Amino acid sequence: MAIGLKNIIVLLMTLLQGAVMAKNIALYLGTYTGRSPAEGIYYAELDLSSGQLDKFKLAVKTDNPSFITIHPSGKFLYAVAEKRAGEVKAFAINRKTKELQLLNQRSSHGSSPCHLVLDNGGKYLFVANYSSGSIAVFPIKADGSLAKASSVIQHKGASITKRQRGPHPHCIVLSPDNRFVYVADLGLDKIMIYRFDAATGRLQANNPPFIKLKPGTGPRHLAFHPNGKFLYLISELEQQITLFRRNRQTGALTMIQNISTLPADFKGSSWCAEVMVDPRGQFLYGSNRGHDSIVIYRIDQSTGKLKLLGYQTQGIDNPRHFNITPDGSYCLVGNQDDDNIVVFKVARRTGLLQPTSYSLNIGKPVCIKFLKR
Repeated sequence: MAIGLKNIIVLLMTLLQGAVMAKNIALYLGTYTGRSPAEGIYYAELDLSSGQLDKFKLAVKTDNPSFITIHPSGKFLYAVAEKRAGEVKAFAINRKTKELQLLNQRSSHGSSPCHLVLDNGGKYLFVANYSSGSIAVFPIKADGSLAKASSVIQHKGASITKRQRGPHPHCIVLSPDNRFVYVADLGLDKIMIYRFDAATGRLQANNPPFIKLKPGTGPRHLAFHPNGKFLYLISELEQQITLFRRNRQTGALTMIQNISTLPADFKGSSWCAEVMVDPRGQFLYGSNRGHDSIVIYRIDQSTGKLKLLGYQTQGIDNPRHFNITPDGSYCLVGNQDDDNIVVFKVARRTGLLQPTSYSLNIGKPVCIKFLKR
């Protein structure tokens, strides 16, 4: 059947528009408010052809949305309210204006919620309450709002430093198969392991229920390799990355490697924050606050072991959080004390970060999340 000239023109225009749109990726930014110039959650766009950030604006006013996550549908965004009476909030994303509309909010069942994540089906939201030492699970309704918590668990115990006088869950992640939940508890020097029932939203202590780390380690954040076999931990107090091999059947973790995040000749004080595996699973990155750097490792694809490649220090000051674009081409680093986000080009072959001339001024940036189209 012949295709009319008008239809061909429409098709070409559609393809051209899609190509233009593909040059940009949208992102939302979580911040600390209060004493900061920030007022809530912000929106911006990254030009993938240049690395420039533009279209920056306030998406919604809200208190201390320090950590955020975006629903896989791209329709909803969830944020913590990191304060004494902790809250989790659900927002609808206006796809035209990019502004956020509050759907509802619920108690986080703890204080100072600092991390949250969605399960792989986008049906449940998990939150870690740092100060109170608790975690909670919230079913997500069809309209994106949060139902009452389906599971709340209080951690107990302590470890050896002043920061560890009680439990402090700092990160919560799910295994790629959606069967197990792993919680890095800085206060207990443990990674807690739970079985997750996706039918009920309930958590149950696994067997084994945790893996114990050396006292004073201070586990902070976790990142899975795309193959699901390897789990990486960055420890805030010990300044190291730990590699674990995961048993897919039992959920148990076996420690394989510890490697420092700092140069051997560094003498100052430093604390780790974020850890991330690049989308291709070839490189791992971690942030050092004090040394003020992003450390870069190559990942051995057969063993998961890390080999130090180097450090990026230019333009970095107290890097709380960073994120890599889904295509692996750029890394955005949030400098919490410098009140800005800096853009680096990722060298595809070496994994090293190459400075660009682009940055964005924003008060106390804490979290960077990309809106996948």
